[in-house]
Amino acid sequence: MTRRLILMRHAKSSWDDPRLDDIDRSLNARGQSNAKTMGAWLKAQGYFPDQALVSVATRAQQTFERVAQGLGMQPELRVIDGLYLASELRILQELKKATGQTVLLIAHNPGIGEFAARFAQNPPAHGDFLRYPTCATTVFELGAANWSEVRFGDNPVLSFAIPREVDI
Repeated sequence: MTRRLILMRHAKSSWDDPRLDDIDRSLNARGQSNAKTMGAWLKAQGYFPDQALVSVATRAQQTFERVAQGLGMQPELRVIDGLYLASELRILQELKKATGQTVLLIAHNPGIGEFAARFAQNPPAHGDFLRYPTCATTVFELGAANWSEVRFGDNPVLSFAIPREVDI
């Protein structure tokens, strides 16, 4: 059976409280709505993660919660310190430890955008793919037989979407 990666940048967060540490920032109203929309889009496309690897940041965990609401299901959740502001190499390192068939990974820019660009066999010709805005989501088919063997550049892109273009 084919393995898939659903790569998502966290949704839009709030900057309302300057006293909060970056890791503690919450989603704003638009971010909450967008994350739920992307979950509904994944469901409509038939992409159902059985495992989620999520950054320890509040906004990433809240993104996961809203995506799960939109999906109408709760994948196994692993909150990972190493995904907070991770480089593309660190994201790859954490992904190699995955155990699910379809894995949802939620992290941050710039690392997640750089990861997406390097991970793709052929990046989609979408103007926002390289920028990887908040809640951008790419679905990859794995080019390797298992997670521990996954490499950059071997993975076909099945879908790419951003919230404002999703019709749910």
